[in-house]
Amino acid sequence: MSSALTDVRRPAAPAAAEREDRGRKKPPSLRKARTFYLFVAPWIIGFVTLTVFPLGYAFWLSLTDSDGLSPRTHFVGFANYIEIFQDPLTLSSLAKTGVFTLVTVPLSIFAGLLLAVMLNQPIKARGLFRALIYLPAVVPPVGAALTFRLIFDRDAGAANGILSSFGADPITWLVDPNARYVLYGLVMWGCGGAMIISLAGLQDIPRELQEAAQVDGASYWQSFARITIPLLSPVILFQVITGVIGSLQSFAPLLLSSGSLSGAGTVPQGNYMYMIHVFAQYFSASRFGYASAMLWMLFAVILLVTLVIIKVSAKTVFYTVEPEGKR
Repeated sequence: MSSALTDVRRPAAPAAAEREDRGRKKPPSLRKARTFYLFVAPWIIGFVTLTVFPLGYAFWLSLTDSDGLSPRTHFVGFANYIEIFQDPLTLSSLAKTGVFTLVTVPLSIFAGLLLAVMLNQPIKARGLFRALIYLPAVVPPVGAALTFRLIFDRDAGAANGILSSFGADPITWLVDPNARYVLYGLVMWGCGGAMIISLAGLQDIPRELQEAAQVDGASYWQSFARITIPLLSPVILFQVITGVIGSLQSFAPLLLSSGSLSGAGTVPQGNYMYMIHVFAQYFSASRFGYASAMLWMLFAVILLVTLVIIKVSAKTVFYTVEPEGKR
């Protein structure tokens, strides 16, 4: 009898050991979480060290009178931010940046859309024309600005060389009041990026809608205004937001197309915009605290302008798929 009971109880031992092993094993969700954080750890480390820490350090600098050289800095609170609203040169540079944005963003979007409509037609060598127009957009901004410096140089530039062949006097392109027009030309020269984005949006519009409108008697312009533009509105909104952000931060083309690399003080007053003034405060005046406050103020302006654009465009932008917040 005892031996029979022993034989019956023996299989229970492996089952108990198996349950203990299962209890010691980590749940699958914890293993997945550990694997996930292991793979994203390089990005998290880079984001913290190259983004979060510099932003925090810049904000701390904006609350001090740091000159970038002396180890001793004094906490001044929001005095630098208050000075921004009391500095006429800062407000003037911000106003010039706003005018530059209001001029260049609509022009570049309109030029890109016009070129996209033209190159969306079934014409010969269409791919070649697309590549040639898009080519300036892939040129680095520094290289593009240097190229324009060479073209519009007063003594050896190609622009004055063409004018002299017609007997005209040379023009000082890179000083006021002509410097701003050279800058606008530099921005428009790179409108191939807007053309590619608009072209992608045009090709995403179903041709059946336009054909149905033509069957109903709509002209090309009516079809373009009532069908193409509304369906292209999300693409236009994207270009407006990215264009405004880029224009408000414009720096290298402004400085390099001014005709001199010696510093911000040589930039023509017509092109003396906000980021040029920030550059001058950093490296000419050694006011690191004030310049950092100017950059944080620019961030606030960009954020406010972006939110306003999104809010205003809520009733004018039509999506083929309804946004998640409105479902």
